Amino acid sequence: MQLITEVGLPQYPFRLDHHAPSLFIGSCFTENMGRLLERSLFPVAINPFGTIYNPLSVIRCLDALMGKEAYVATDLQQHNGIWFSFDHYTGFSSPDREQCLHHINTVFGPAKEVLQNAGVLVITWGTAWVYRYNASEQVVCNCHKIPASAFTRTRLTTKEIMLNYEDFLPRLFEFNPDLKVLLTVSPVRHWKDGARGNQLSKASLLLATEALEEIFPENVFYFPSYEIVMDELRDYRFYKEDMLHTNDTATAYIWEMFRKVLVSPASQEIIRELEPIIKLFEHRPPDTGGKANLPLLERKKEMLADFQKRYPFLSWKSLHMD
Repeated sequence: MQLITEVGLPQYPFRLDHHAPSLFIGSCFTENMGRLLERSLFPVAINPFGTIYNPLSVIRCLDALMGKEAYVATDLQQHNGIWFSFDHYTGFSSPDREQCLHHINTVFGPAKEVLQNAGVLVITWGTAWVYRYNASEQVVCNCHKIPASAFTRTRLTTKEIMLNYEDFLPRLFEFNPDLKVLLTVSPVRHWKDGARGNQLSKASLLLATEALEEIFPENVFYFPSYEIVMDELRDYRFYKEDMLHTNDTATAYIWEMFRKVLVSPASQEIIRELEPIIKLFEHRPPDTGGKANLPLLERKKEMLADFQKRYPFLSWKSLHMD
């Protein structure tokens, strides 16, 4: 008996592996999948500007990675004594301007290098609704608790999204000719837009992904994370208590689908071999004064030395050694 509606997974002409860096940018799916790849020691940069929800802010941030050497003081704004960038989420903000810039550029520099060398760029759009700062008419990534009267809120049409990316993507592919772009749409519902408003927003995003696949068939692809949640996981058991965000079970399910079609066989085998040592390092034994934990520490060291010798190219800095 068929108990679920299965979503067919596309076949992709590329794979992620441990040898080529990848950049994940956008909404929740990028964060979830990116962190699982990072956990498996892939060379990956994840949301260097923080979580981004709308397609135009994604373009703005990628443009910055392509065109800027670093952020400077004139890129920052100040509100209620807090310095911030409209390109970044609030986690980069600080009462001290230099500290804000330092935090931004510490992440920005490595992400710029990743984009230059990445094999795959994964973009997740969360919503077609955008906020334009009235003083500059700029679409912002985050409103930073500035009063709503300072912004104009509008919903992007499919045509607006498509035209902006039709202009942007050729420049991106000139910057990195080997890059493949994987588009996804977040399954998280933006309920503040209302049930219909959320659906209209997602519809604009989904139609735009299809249009861009048709315009750039060699470079732009789509992963159906939205459809997997809406159809295969059509049950509130797969949601958190707010009934809007997917839970860990749903994330694990999507990860298996993602890994099956988008991770190379060689890297899938490395993931399988790495899992015991990763779980060992994630285990936190009770503090018994040190001596009782010595055998575990020695075992960690031995396993780590063996894996580092066999796989020196892995991103070992992602593994928490403590």
